[in-house]
Amino acid sequence: MSEAAVTAVTADEQDPGEDLGGGQYASDCRARVAFDVLSNRWDSVIVYTLGERGPMRPRALLARIGGISPKVLNEALRRLEYNGLVVRQAYAEAPPRVDYSLTEAGTALLVPIRAMGAWAGRYTEAVLAAQDRFTSP
Repeated sequence: MSEAAVTAVTADEQDPGEDLGGGQYASDCRARVAFDVLSNRWDSVIVYTLGERGPMRPRALLARIGGISPKVLNEALRRLEYNGLVVRQAYAEAPPRVDYSLTEAGTALLVPIRAMGAWAGRYTEAVLAAQDRFTSP
């Protein structure tokens, strides 16, 4: 996604007159809920994967994502369910089957997650270079 497209998406979806509560980005600003939801290392990866692939079983998520342990995946799925971003569907089968899928709120997060991915694609090297300069003697 081009920088212009990312800017257009965020500009179109943002209502400058919308009251988010408190001062802009103040401790009681509603935007902080979104930042909190996306702050966990794996949550946005899981949301993105479910958005691209549709409902998935935990084992399929583990295989698709890679680098995440079953325990951490389970914790992240529970947190996403608690936050209303995924729904857990259990089936009365033998052996038991559970699928996870995105809710409307989870699906809506795909736009900012993709925008963050576009930002990362453009600026990761600059961020890493800055970190290296900061930590190098």
